[in-house]
Amino acid sequence: MKKFAIALVALIGMAAPALADPVLGMWKTEVDDGKYAHVDVHMCGAKICGKIVKSFENGAEYQSPNQGKNIIRGMVAVGGGKYEGEVWRPSNDKIYIGKLQLNGSKLKMKGCVAGGLLCKSQSWSRL
Repeated sequence: MKKFAIALVALIGMAAPALADPVLGMWKTEVDDGKYAHVDVHMCGAKICGKIVKSFENGAEYQSPNQGKNIIRGMVAVGGGKYEGEVWRPSNDKIYIGKLQLNGSKLKMKGCVAGGLLCKSQSWSRL
């Protein structure tokens, strides 16, 4: 029985990575006014969040006050590589309706107002 339990735990441990959501991982934001960030997209409970872990200006890393903050908040998968939740825009400190669309190694992130009718987007690339 002990061997069975050990084998079961090992099997579950090997299956867990296969069950991981494909959007999880490290992403590079689009360059905006010479600045960009590396964002760690991870599980936060049953939802998906994205934390700024590194910031860059004109290609050089710098210590941004936004590091450690979640730019993606409470996303849930809605099917077809699409996610919905909230996104935070550091430049104006506002939270918007958030939408993500995963397409291979590209992630399109949208922040929307007016019930999702008016959106601005960025294309992120997987690191």
